[in-house]
Amino acid sequence: MDLTAQLKKYFGFNTFKGNQETIIKNILADKDTFVLMPTGGGKSLCYQLPALIKEGTAIIISPLIALMKNQVDAMRSFSNDDSVAHFLNSSLTRGEIHKVKEDVIAGKTKLLYVAPESLTKEENISFLQQIKISFYAVDEAHCISEWGHDFRPEYRRIRPIVEEIGKAPIIGLTATATPKVQHDIMKNLGMSEGDVFKDSFFRPNLYYEVRPKVNETKQIIQFIKNNSGKSGIVYCLSRKKVEELAETLQVNGINALAYHAGMDSATRSKHQDMFLMEQVDVIVATIAFGMGIDKPDVRFVIHYDIPKSLEGYYQETGRAGRDGGEGQCIVFYTYKDIQKLEKFMQGKPVAEQEIGKHLLLETVSYAESAVCRPKMLLSYFGEDMTEPCNNCDNCNNPKEQFEGKKYVTTLIKVILAVTENYKADYIANLISGHADYSIKSFKHHKIPEFGIGKENDAKFWHGVIRQSLVAKLIKKDIENYGLLKITEKGHEYLKSPESIMLVKDHDYEKAEQEEQGAQSGTASADPTLFKMLKDLRKKIATELNVPPFVIFQDPSLNDMSTHYPITLEELQNMSGVGAGKAQRYGADFIKLIKNYVDENEIDRPVDMVVKSVVNKSGLKVYIIQSIDRKMPLDAIAEAKGLEMNDLLKEIEAIVYSGTKINIDYYIDEVVDEERQEDIYEYFMEEAETESIEAALAELGEDEYPEEDIRLVRIKFLCNEGN
Repeated sequence: MDLTAQLKKYFGFNTFKGNQETIIKNILADKDTFVLMPTGGGKSLCYQLPALIKEGTAIIISPLIALMKNQVDAMRSFSNDDSVAHFLNSSLTRGEIHKVKEDVIAGKTKLLYVAPESLTKEENISFLQQIKISFYAVDEAHCISEWGHDFRPEYRRIRPIVEEIGKAPIIGLTATATPKVQHDIMKNLGMSEGDVFKDSFFRPNLYYEVRPKVNETKQIIQFIKNNSGKSGIVYCLSRKKVEELAETLQVNGINALAYHAGMDSATRSKHQDMFLMEQVDVIVATIAFGMGIDKPDVRFVIHYDIPKSLEGYYQETGRAGRDGGEGQCIVFYTYKDIQKLEKFMQGKPVAEQEIGKHLLLETVSYAESAVCRPKMLLSYFGEDMTEPCNNCDNCNNPKEQFEGKKYVTTLIKVILAVTENYKADYIANLISGHADYSIKSFKHHKIPEFGIGKENDAKFWHGVIRQSLVAKLIKKDIENYGLLKITEKGHEYLKSPESIMLVKDHDYEKAEQEEQGAQSGTASADPTLFKMLKDLRKKIATELNVPPFVIFQDPSLNDMSTHYPITLEELQNMSGVGAGKAQRYGADFIKLIKNYVDENEIDRPVDMVVKSVVNKSGLKVYIIQSIDRKMPLDAIAEAKGLEMNDLLKEIEAIVYSGTKINIDYYIDEVVDEERQEDIYEYFMEEAETESIEAALAELGEDEYPEEDIRLVRIKFLCNEGN
């Protein structure tokens, strides 16, 4: 049979991609087939074409209802008969189910898409027993394995159901599977003798980068604005963060929408369609978005949070650059996110926690590694990449290298000394001399190898383990996943060790601290402008006969001299400047800044001025309304479950942003008149800053309690500044 002619007849293509033709021939020969093909490799065609050619109906088992609908619509677009493809799932009415079954019995339907849950229904089993089945295709087959990134228990029941319905060849297809997951899939589907077809996981057009998670929202806005008009996806782990970030992008002039499983299906579908139809540039989503999204020109995929597994990460980044064009894949990393994910696992079954922790460890390994990123990813999926990609952050900014022969030989010897029976964490602790509970329980703190490399910490030895895995000197056992074993190449290396250059890993905690330190420093970006703003503040304060700090505090001026705001809207994005303050005092400040920018031809970093979304929490509104009703402050605090100190912080924030409130009714109750006058006079006449510490030092904390000073300061700022 001329398969190319069939391809042209049904799909209009002249040539096959990669392994497609060989796979299709294998399926047509009624052989069990396992297909491992990265996103965008043309996986669906591997079962669609043989289904059209073979006698009978192919049963396609797929996990997502939305995905089924897309696939069926796509198949119908290639045919002049809508009966060629149907789906059978819970979204259909009784009448629609009857029509599907009629078409299948009549032999008109070549592909029937079924959810695993529908497959197990007694009525569907009875129905499928009546028809000629050409083969079963299990799409997204990684869902079978607990080690896969999207485990679904119902996928485990596919093989017994197939036995009950009637045997036919089985095709397993997935875009991501480590050797362990592949092993699980084939074993569970009873196709261990099946033929395996693997395409390379290397996508040379994708650029991979890991960034420290510092000011990540600002970085994302800047990146998207620098890639204006391009399609992109930003993944977050929580629905709440998806909504917050989508809103922040919108108020910063980015055409973005949210997508997560908590939205109603009509809104989800609408947002997805708007993205596909290019009515929106950016989708901010949980991982619920993207399976089966066939948009070829996604130019960037950003992970706001580190993903739970490398498999999930690879699949999500695989949605970028499917047309072979540019695709930038950026992930923000902080170890704090890993600790958060570990906390979420608590309370789950122990076996599930073990797997989850192991998958997280792989993600940490990837993030902190200084090795070529694709090389690291491909090694994880069991593929060897000899040359570096020269298109990732690690290749573009090579880290310091050091001679690793001594460390690699030590590692191999220690793994052998404990009979290749332990995981990476255990080995790293053993070599570095960290006697945790498990090492003591196995009495390994008493063997000569304990602490043999204690001049370096466990983190360093994790780096040696990672790079030895990439170099194929050691491997992870598949049956007892994670146990480190020495490969044949590793045994050879031990007999005759040779020079091996290792790379120093990233220290992201240190990078975070350095970056945060740099950003929290008080030095302004432009000292000349900062001085001019201080002079202006003093001039206005003198005219109004109030202390300068009442107008704007130093952090606000520092922000202005860093970001050069030239409109009232931009001014409100500066620290401690609310709408009230901007309206009351802002005009003179933005006029001065604009003149300064024009005269000095300054290129303003406007993309760095991130507008924040108005705090929608009802707390501030509740406080203001309660004060308007003259409700005692201690009663407000009690009603909201706050300490008095926290309530005062909230009120101070309201006042600093420029909102005027009147708490005289409460102050008159709790602070005697004479004391009020003393504190008020101090802030009016003597205070150089609004500091409570300075006020306590001047007034005497024995006589004037801190709470009284704070209450009167609120009154003072409202009267004189707002």
